[in-house]
Amino acid sequence: MFKKILIANRGEIAVRIITSAKEMGIKTVAVYSDFDRYSLFAKMADEAYHIGESPSAKSYLKAEKIIEVAKQSGAEAIHPGYGFLSERGFFAKMCEENGLKFIGPGYKAIDLLGSKTEAKILALKNNVPVVPGTEKPLHDFSLIKNIAKDIGYPILIKASAGGGGKGMRIVKEEADIESSLRMAQNEAKSSFGDDSVFIEKYIESPRHIEFQILADEYGNVVHLGERECSMQRRHQKIIEETPSVIMDEKMRNDMGECAKRIVKAAGYSNAGTVEFIVDTNNKYYFLEVNTRLQVEHPITEMRTGFDLVREQLKIASGEKLSFKQEDVVFKGHTIECRICAEDSENNFMPSTGKITYMKNVLSNGMREDTGIEQGNEISVYYDPMISKLISNGATREIAIEKMKRALRDYKLVGIKSNIAFLLNLLESEEYVSGNYHTQFIEKEFLGRLSSQKSSTDEETNAAVALAAVLFKEQKSLKIIKKAGNNSHSNNFWSNKRTESYR
Repeated sequence: MFKKILIANRGEIAVRIITSAKEMGIKTVAVYSDFDRYSLFAKMADEAYHIGESPSAKSYLKAEKIIEVAKQSGAEAIHPGYGFLSERGFFAKMCEENGLKFIGPGYKAIDLLGSKTEAKILALKNNVPVVPGTEKPLHDFSLIKNIAKDIGYPILIKASAGGGGKGMRIVKEEADIESSLRMAQNEAKSSFGDDSVFIEKYIESPRHIEFQILADEYGNVVHLGERECSMQRRHQKIIEETPSVIMDEKMRNDMGECAKRIVKAAGYSNAGTVEFIVDTNNKYYFLEVNTRLQVEHPITEMRTGFDLVREQLKIASGEKLSFKQEDVVFKGHTIECRICAEDSENNFMPSTGKITYMKNVLSNGMREDTGIEQGNEISVYYDPMISKLISNGATREIAIEKMKRALRDYKLVGIKSNIAFLLNLLESEEYVSGNYHTQFIEKEFLGRLSSQKSSTDEETNAAVALAAVLFKEQKSLKIIKKAGNNSHSNNFWSNKRTESYR
């Protein structure tokens, strides 16, 4: 087992990795930017090194600097967390070339599965269902147009090297294909340095289901069940849960075996996530592989009892998986809500500033993963996520009620947050019934919420107008009172009315 590791990340995930490492007796090295000098993760680590300015391009994405610090500190391995350099094959290769263990898959597996087209070809070769479409990157417009006609509209144009919804366009009719293609290619080039795209049949109102896998360096692979990640806005997950309400044992076993086949074929080791989309008939299709730990990994941990960071460290140090598929036992229902510093009433604009007060109540089946403390600032440089709140209950209904209670008890002062928005989602009929999909928020929920707000505003305006009328009446009564001045009953009535509207 490692004696010392470096964490090439920040915030909540850095804290999460440090916590497991400490429990395993492993020393930790943090790297931090100007902004993160006094952050929780930097204080928690055994050692911390400054690596650059606040923008991630000048700090957390500086691969050479991170390698230099790892060697200087005597770290034996680097954990990339998620985001930043976690899915960059070149960084995993740099670690290997410098005698450092990359705590994740090898660079060849990262590069293979990081290409959506190559991953799709691999899936087809290993009998994993894929959405009808192209298998190789495309550049020629006339060819794309012909293929789109064969597949049938609507289609989806996707950046081959993309992620997070970037370089993606839905095309519903042939007249829009050329402009959509150009926009997708330009966005892909800007975001990933690669303008190649592929196209596939667009599955309307799909669900997003992903499977957590663990694979050691000896060919052993297990899955730890599914996560339902369909509650999304702008392709970003907001609420995740496990199990999915649409899943039965046969479907779980079939999808889990598909996930295992594709990562095994890629020569994959360590933790990873195989993502699928599921149509309205519960037919599933391979989407992609995330070659890292996912943001939402805690719900799998709480449902299975496995510490995924601990397993990552054990696998990277050369250990075999200590359990088999039949040893995985699922218990209860788990939900995660991402609390973000954003203004839900102003197009979800990031909310920056100092958190002057922060309080939560985490008892009774609740967990929080965060890298933020009271007094910390939320900046423009990084993701606005403040916390991941996780509930666990014997049933889905209990887990929902626990989460709602915890969200209501969660207090943040100094910045705006999406807590009220999360509560509204949890209380929606669609979420309660489990009948939702990846476009639910944007196609249905936001419009409804806006209508409710407009209605509330109208009620507020009416109340204000009524108060104005009553105030005017009150002033009139005072004038009458002064004029009369000899009616005891009128004085008493007038005073009482005046008091009731103060």
